[in-house]
Amino acid sequence: MDIFSLLTMIGGLALFLYGMEVLGDGLKKASGGKLEHILEKLTSNKLMAVLLGAGVTAVIQSSSATTVMVVGFVNSGIMKLSQAVGVILGANVGTTVTAWILSLTDVGGTSFFLKLLKPTSFSPILAIIGVALLSMGNKEKHKNIGTILIGFAVLMFGMDTMSTAVEPLSEMPEFSHILLMFSNPVLGMLVGLVLTAIIQSSSASIGILQALCATGVVSYATAIPIIMGQNVGTCVTAMLSSAGASKNAKRAALVHLYYNIIKTVAFMVVFYAVNAFVHFAFLNEAASALGIAVIHTAFNVGAVVIMFPVSSILEKLAYLTIPETEEEKQESVHDKKEIQLLDPRFLNTPGFALEQCKNVAVDMAEYSKEALFLAIQMIDKYDKQAAEKVIELENAVDHYEDEIGTYLVKLSSRHLTEKDSQQLSVLLHSIGDFERISDHAINIMESAREMYEKELSFSKKAQEELAIYTGAIKDIVSTSVLVFQEEDLKLAAMIEPLEEVIDGLSVEVKKRHMKRLRKGKCTIEMGFILSDITTNYERVSDHCSNIALSLLQLNEENFDTHEYQETISSKDNVAFTSEVEHLKERYQLP
Repeated sequence: MDIFSLLTMIGGLALFLYGMEVLGDGLKKASGGKLEHILEKLTSNKLMAVLLGAGVTAVIQSSSATTVMVVGFVNSGIMKLSQAVGVILGANVGTTVTAWILSLTDVGGTSFFLKLLKPTSFSPILAIIGVALLSMGNKEKHKNIGTILIGFAVLMFGMDTMSTAVEPLSEMPEFSHILLMFSNPVLGMLVGLVLTAIIQSSSASIGILQALCATGVVSYATAIPIIMGQNVGTCVTAMLSSAGASKNAKRAALVHLYYNIIKTVAFMVVFYAVNAFVHFAFLNEAASALGIAVIHTAFNVGAVVIMFPVSSILEKLAYLTIPETEEEKQESVHDKKEIQLLDPRFLNTPGFALEQCKNVAVDMAEYSKEALFLAIQMIDKYDKQAAEKVIELENAVDHYEDEIGTYLVKLSSRHLTEKDSQQLSVLLHSIGDFERISDHAINIMESAREMYEKELSFSKKAQEELAIYTGAIKDIVSTSVLVFQEEDLKLAAMIEPLEEVIDGLSVEVKKRHMKRLRKGKCTIEMGFILSDITTNYERVSDHCSNIALSLLQLNEENFDTHEYQETISSKDNVAFTSEVEHLKERYQLP
């Protein structure tokens, strides 16, 4: 083997690893965070958790990614440790799918069908289709499929290149001698462990081992210990991910580690103990890519079957390593703040991370609404405790905006789909609007406090008018929060007519106050307070309009916000005008 063959092998390895990365990213984008959402919702049953863990890992082609996601779930309080155990067991089964795909390199035969099954035959076809979809596809879905096909083609091409490049190694006695050393169970395990820990992918390390099988000098005696070591090495990613996480998240990572150590050590002890008496003949045979896939699958499936009934032991071991404190026992999942849902581990799956941002933003919107409604309530009757609550809620909303905004900025640097990018932009703008609404709640509360401290009050007529105005404001805020939560386009289209009516109410309320002022039925001081309240009301309705328009913009192609505003407010727009007239009757001042 010369230097050029070595370079070819390294190039093949690079293509293999890159193809696996592209394939995984494409699959994650295509799922759009749906798989992770399924994991979150449907893991209460342990058997279902195992099946879901296997299914999700088989799709995204990475047990490490699944385990890291589980650590994030546990850290956020979304998933209990008992639920995580089942998913971790299943993830180890799901990762075996990659080995079966790569075993296609062993397919041989002279028939057209068998030749077509060879990666060298169908990979170019997939690559051509993938490039066509990626370059000419109009929809994001088509581009994702194109990315998956290209990733798969590059993966298989890299695998074939590696296999071809290492074939000359079979003629090198030194290489055979090295492999013979790895047939030592302990040394072989260490090699598999270190290799997997470095590249942080058991699927990739299994693929490299399968490629080496092309030399014909890799025996099963060498392959089996390496496979065992790879199962332990894959735990490194989860352990690193748990650094700085909650104690429960660390326990989830430990469950993954203990499970792989227990199953590997148990297999090695039993297998080699039996071999000492039986002397398995197949150990001296040359390993094949298909044989590697069979052993890898049989080992992991068998381990799940054996460990599933006693999987609670893994949870107990984790708690023995990191004991539960009294504070943890008293704290429930529901007591944890929603902000914890923004776990940095979710950034690796942008679609799901965006969904978590949306969930947290909905909580923020509710806090903003609560602050505003409490402040409005104090116009009639000021309450010191309620005022403190408004300040507390406003501070919470500010904190939410900072945390969500920072998280979204980090998320924006990831590979997002076009729709996800638009959704991210909408969230960024919307959280700003909700934060402004809470600021206006503070302003209204201060106006109420000024009235209380100066012992001022509105006239009966002014109170009646303000009650109508207040009702309209409450309705538009409640509707806007619901629109944001449900993404209801029909309901979003109702915001702008109501905002138009509120603008009219603001003008009319101020006009009527001036009439009362001229008649001496009201004071200038109360006029200032009324002006402050109505101005804040008007600004709140403007922010509600922004939220609705952002949602409509997200769901309409080539949507122009300013053009839309001009169109709907046009006199020629019969539907808009009709709705405005209807709302004017509903919120008519006495």
